[in-house]
This record gives sequence, C-alpha cells and structure tokens, in this order.
Amino acid sequence: MHVQDAHWSSAAAIAPGGGAVSPAVGNGRADGPRTTPLRVDAQRNLEHVLRAARDVFGELGYGAPMEDVARRARVGVGTVYRRFPSKDVLVRRIAEEETARLTEQARAALGQEDEPWSALSRFLRTSVASGAGRLLPPQVLVGSAGSGRPGGSVGPAEEARVPQQRSQPDGVELRLGSGADDAGAGALLEVVGQLVERARAAGELRADVSVSDVLLVIATAAPSLPDAAQQAAASARLLDILLEGLRSRPV
Repeated sequence: MHVQDAHWSSAAAIAPGGGAVSPAVGNGRADGPRTTPLRVDAQRNLEHVLRAARDVFGELGYGAPMEDVARRARVGVGTVYRRFPSKDVLVRRIAEEETARLTEQARAALGQEDEPWSALSRFLRTSVASGAGRLLPPQVLVGSAGSGRPGGSVGPAEEARVPQQRSQPDGVELRLGSGADDAGAGALLEVVGQLVERARAAGELRADVSVSDVLLVIATAAPSLPDAAQQAAASARLLDILLEGLRSRPV
C-alpha cells in the first residue's frame, strides 16, 4: 500500500476540530467547504478513535491495521471508516497532529530557554517524555536530511543516517505531500534547525550533528514498554546517554 499525495488529500474530509466537511453545492458545483458539527456521541467516538490510533500506531507503527485501532477504541471498524474514509486519511491526521505538537514543543524551548544547550535538551526531554517520537512522521525524518547545515547539502554519509519509521511494512510509502503537509513539516524543521544552529554556534553541540540526528534521538529514545514506569525510566536513561553523545567536548 502506498500512502500517496492524492490519497492523503482526502484528509480534507475530516475537519481539524472533528467535524465532517462537505462541499457547499450551488449551481451544480462545489463552492467551498462547509463544516457540520458532530453529535455528542459521534464526537466521543471520534476522540476514542484518535486516542486509540495514537496508541496503536505508537506501539506498532503506521503499518498497524485499522482493525487494531477499532479494537482499542472499542468501536466497530465501520465506525472508524465512517470517520476516516481510508487508513491513509487517519495516518495523515495523526502524523499532522504529532508534527504540530513537536513544533510547539520546539518553539516553547526556543522562546523560554536563554542558554542554547538548555533549549535543545529541554526540547528533546519534553518530546521524548510525551512519546511523540513514536509517531514522528517518516516524511519529516526524510525531509530533515539536508537540514541544519549551511546550504542544506547532503552527502552519502548523512543520507545513511536518516531514520525510517519503525514497524513500517514493505510496500508502505509515506511521502511528503503538499499544502498543509509541507507547511507543517517545514515549520518543524525550521524551528528545530534554529535550536541546532544556536547550540552549534555556542560550541555546545558537536559540529557534525544535524537536524536529522536530533529527530533520530526523539524517534529512538521513546521505547514502547508494557509498564509505564519502566518505559519512563528507560527513556530518561537512554536520552541521558544520547545527549552526552551530542555534546561537543574540549579538544
């Protein structure tokens, strides 16, 4: 299955606030989107589906079947498909929300921490603790390969370091789309790039560390373990080790 731009464009069928979007028809043509509020029970089901999708995709990757999402949400799979016409649309919704969440976390760290290293480490700790790394969209990871370096040049060595979404099955291709997808991914890469550049300019970040390396830390330092306390402890310990690897050392 390929998650292509054309498929993901159907995400417009679900309004960001949870309402269903339908075209306003006049003179035989669609003049623009019209949002219809959901009933209370429908809104509750939508929230259950989104929460379940985050949990399932976080544990199993974006290749997990819709049936698993329905089971976790305790609704029929038909209910899931009524809210999201295809799995592609649901994946896109979750990926966009996680990209926006990471962007806000990065902006908060950039705006509230004066010290460059403190800002970068705060962003990493907040992102890992929230579990966002398990849902980091693959297109953002791939799109970050040339970020964080003057001119955006990418060599073979750096291309090899770009992580892939875990548990992504053979044949699944999550591509960077257009419009909102590009804007969301671009905003995340831009603000993380600022964190990276500030820490590098201050001499606190290794010169060879790029944006893709920072996102790799987020993606790998959030293991999914059955026990919440063990997961939190493992994430904190792993992140401490990774942060030490990112810091520059006096020669």
